[in-house]
Amino acid sequence: MEHVRLVIITGLSGAGRSEAMRVFEDLGYFCVDNLPPNLISKFAELLKKSPEVQGAALVMDIRGGVFFGQLEGSLEELEASRLPYQMLYLEADEETLIRRYKMSRRRHPLEKQGRLVEALRRENNALRELRGKADVIIDTSGLSALQLRQRISDVFRLDGTSSLFQVRLVSFGFKHGLPKDADLVFDVRYLPNPYYVDELRGKTGNDPEVRQYVMRFPQSNETLERLTNLLEFLIPQFKQEGKPQVTIGIGCTGGQHRSVVFANLLKEMLMASGHQALAEHRDLDLREE
Repeated sequence: MEHVRLVIITGLSGAGRSEAMRVFEDLGYFCVDNLPPNLISKFAELLKKSPEVQGAALVMDIRGGVFFGQLEGSLEELEASRLPYQMLYLEADEETLIRRYKMSRRRHPLEKQGRLVEALRRENNALRELRGKADVIIDTSGLSALQLRQRISDVFRLDGTSSLFQVRLVSFGFKHGLPKDADLVFDVRYLPNPYYVDELRGKTGNDPEVRQYVMRFPQSNETLERLTNLLEFLIPQFKQEGKPQVTIGIGCTGGQHRSVVFANLLKEMLMASGHQALAEHRDLDLREE
């Protein structure tokens, strides 16, 4: 099984599992949709005997009805038999899911038991424990199909680089909400705010002038040093846990200045230490603090 990468794709209905499976197919994975959970171990045993298969992805979700309840037990069997796997969990906020269902004119698998909103909430509650076991969580609420493809490809591609542990640093504004897929969140709102400097208000943390302003203060440099040391300690712990990626949110008020500066700097510091890191700026286009 060492030559095969097994990924289980699950999550909320309407969050993009079908699109995710297409991405995995394009990446060269052998994909199976809606496999009954009690067949996972048998499927994994077949993969052992198929040296031509480099990766396999199984989509498993609430559509399985009564069979879906067997998933946690099947995963425990996989773990007990030391068959390695990773779990990708896709989710989106309620408003986005409702809009997608209205556009597609499809019914939610649980909607026959009540209204759409009730069905979404029942599913969310039913999958809460499973979400806690996921190796990678992607919130697709604000992602285009191309962005989702890139996120999945960055973590799960089969060209050899996918086995490298990746640190994803996401700048954001607290006024726009927390990034739901963050494993850790750090708040830098206590640092001096460039928004209150007239010539910097219209710029972002990607501009050298803003970066210089933020980092001119002793508390900014000490924060960067302490966060870098903390991440250098935590990254081996996440690796040991078997996670392929850790997502770290860096937040300021609006996600324009301080958080952007720190996401960029932490990425540079980690890459200089030999880690694979990328920085994303979720709220940069909103242009207000």
